[in-house]
Order: sequence, then C-alpha cells, then structure tokens
Amino acid sequence: MVGTSFKLTRRHGVPNSCSRLAASACARAAPYSPFRSETSVPSSLSHSLADQGIATDATIHANLSAEELTKAALANREGRRAKHGPLVVETGAHTGRSAKDKFIVRDGETEETVWWDNNASMTPAQFAALKEDFLAEVKGKDTLYVADLFGGSQPEYRVKVRVINELAWHNQFIRTLLVRPTVEELEGFVPEYTIIDLPGFRADPERHGCRSETVIAVSLSEKLILIGGTKYAGEMKKSVFGILNYLLPPQGVMPMHCSANIGPDGKTAVFFGLSGTGKTTLSADASRTLIGDDEHGWSDTAVFNFEGGCYAKMIRLDPEAEPEIFATTRMEGTVLENVVMDEDGEIDLDDNSLAENTRGAYPLSS
Repeated sequence: MVGTSFKLTRRHGVPNSCSRLAASACARAAPYSPFRSETSVPSSLSHSLADQGIATDATIHANLSAEELTKAALANREGRRAKHGPLVVETGAHTGRSAKDKFIVRDGETEETVWWDNNASMTPAQFAALKEDFLAEVKGKDTLYVADLFGGSQPEYRVKVRVINELAWHNQFIRTLLVRPTVEELEGFVPEYTIIDLPGFRADPERHGCRSETVIAVSLSEKLILIGGTKYAGEMKKSVFGILNYLLPPQGVMPMHCSANIGPDGKTAVFFGLSGTGKTTLSADASRTLIGDDEHGWSDTAVFNFEGGCYAKMIRLDPEAEPEIFATTRMEGTVLENVVMDEDGEIDLDDNSLAENTRGAYPLSS
C-alpha cells in the first residue's frame, strides 16, 4: 500500500497540508489563527429547519465562524480558553465513543444491506419514538447551532450534511472536522443527511430500544442520525464516516480508516491502524503534503479525504518528535478535549487525570 502512485485530484478549497500549516505556525511571531482569514458565510439557512419538519422556538445560529463559535462557547461556559488560544473543553463521563450504544434502524432499506452480525439494530417503531422525543427536546431549546457541511472532499462522492447542536463547541468541532462549503455552495444548500446532537438528552431504554441513557441511532431510510447523552464530539464525525461507508462502495470507492500523505514525487502513502496507533503522527511529515489523518476514500482516480480537519490524540505529545501536531495546541481555532489546564491557562499534555484519550480538533488549513 505504501508508495503506490495515484493521480491526486482536489476540488477548489480543499484544505492544504496539516504539516505545512503547523510549520508555518511555528515560524510566525504571532500564532497562526484561522480566525483572521476565514471567509464570511451566510448566517441564514437556505433550507430552514421548518422546511425539514423540525419545529423549534430556539434562536438559530447558522453557519457561524470558528471565532464566533469560540466566543459563544466561552459565553455559555462550555469551556475555557488556553493561554495560547485553543478552546479547552471537558466531555464528562464519555471520553471516547460509545460503540455499544450505537444502533441502526433495521427496515426495508437496511435488512439486506447492513452486516447485522456486527451492528446493533433498532426497530422503526423504536426510532420513531426516539425521534419524537428528540424533536420535542429541540422544540423547547432556547438556542441551537446549525452547520451545513460536506462529508467528503470530492464533489462526485460527497454528501450534504446538516448538523444541529445544542453546544456551541460541538458545532465548532464538526465544522472543523467536516468540509466547509464555499459561499456559493451554501446558496440553495439542501441537506441530504441530518445529525441532531443533544448531549443533554437522556434516552429511555424501554421506550427507545437502546441499552442506556446514551444513544446514537442511525436511520438510513430517513437519512437522520440522533445522538444523545454524550458530550464526546467524535460521535458526530464517525456517524458521517458510517454514512460514507454505506454509500460509497457501490460507487466503486473503498472507504478507509487511515491517514494519508503524498510525497514530492506524487506517490501516496496510506497508513492503516486502530485509533491511537500513530496514523496522525506518521502522516504529519513536514517533507510531504498531508491528505488527511483519519478517513479517506480510494477511487479509480484518487485517494481523497472525507474530512476538512484532524482529530489527533494529544496525551504525552512530544513537541520535538511531533512538532507539526504540537504547534496546533498553541493556535486559535483548535478544540482540545479533556486536556488538563491550570488557572493560568497553561495546558499539561502529560496529565491523563481527565482521560487517556485526550484529543485535539484542528483545521487542515484556514
């Protein structure tokens, strides 16, 4: 796999190298900040929540910038700002994915297309009850944050995803991890899939057919994902990965959990491994251009990123061994999960008292 050549095609606006971004951050007198160069996008939705049948009394904050979402998160006391700029948050009880709490609706769409040996099922009736309760919760919210995004960087293989969040920092996270549309692409944007993410929601196992008060429920028929009872933001990005895993193989694209970069000779290297095995570190090579650190597709013409950001493990990060990733811990726009910080805003990347799975979400580029 490593060293195989591909013709690498990129759509306009696909992020550049993470390693180049980080190297430039180290070289600047002032830290790199995506806040200073982010293009303004429409603050309204071309296709409203009401158009989707979602009623709410909430104030809708649509397609906010990273800077606006950071300010909102700080105002809401969802997190604190580190000395050098990142937003530092804690996810509470869930510091990783809740794989046993994820369910796919088993219906006519999925009966013969999902491998049920490895996926827990939920009945259409149970999902209907869960959806009813989610929408009731959404209706009563005071504030919601909505982002219209792409899952996938290649136009022919991407999906339009709308993410509805109750937490500002979750909205900042997902707009960092997915691919942000241009202003022109947001005009007339109609979501194909919708994620409703409510960490404050508590599921009822008896009513909803789930295992606990935490639930990640996916209806491929309704193109709706409901996430409740967890603040771990990685559930959102993995839900989009799941959608692409379902949709792309019939189109001749192999989805891959891997990192990838490309050398000066045009050859692509692909690094496979489970979470925490070093994919991000290996791909963040200053001598090569990063394609992405976690989720990719392999088509007849390209290895391409599904995402627009990186989600790196931060525990015991060595600034000398991993300078490109370390630089992102000292810039605005980064979200640090469960990283310990003192009263002066100094972070301690060696402290695992909140979690071993400390994470940083940062953009591939501005």
